[in-house]
Amino acid sequence: MTPSTTPVRLDLQKQSQLTIDWQDGRTSVYPISVLRTLCPCATCKQSRQEQAAAPKNRLSLRVLPGTVEQPLSASSAELVGGYALRIDWSDGHSSGIYSFEYLRSIDPQAAAR
Repeated sequence: MTPSTTPVRLDLQKQSQLTIDWQDGRTSVYPISVLRTLCPCATCKQSRQEQAAAPKNRLSLRVLPGTVEQPLSASSAELVGGYALRIDWSDGHSSGIYSFEYLRSIDPQAAAR
């Protein structure tokens, strides 16, 4: 891992956001809804690809795997092999493993610059 993909602090606020302080000095803040929407698991990736390929002149609704009965939150999270974070979601979804490299690539603050 490089300094830009090595976290020195992870702070998960289950109802609102994940904050990561990176070794290179940058701080990234990920809203919970963004993390769930960008889940890197195969099922969610396929859903996003199908949505992108759908004809633009039709009204379509994308539904991610899981059940939405309450406001979305992270139920729990755990480190995976020192290279990633796995998050269990309140909608029952838990197969996404967010590598630190992937998290850095989807940094909302970097996109705003």
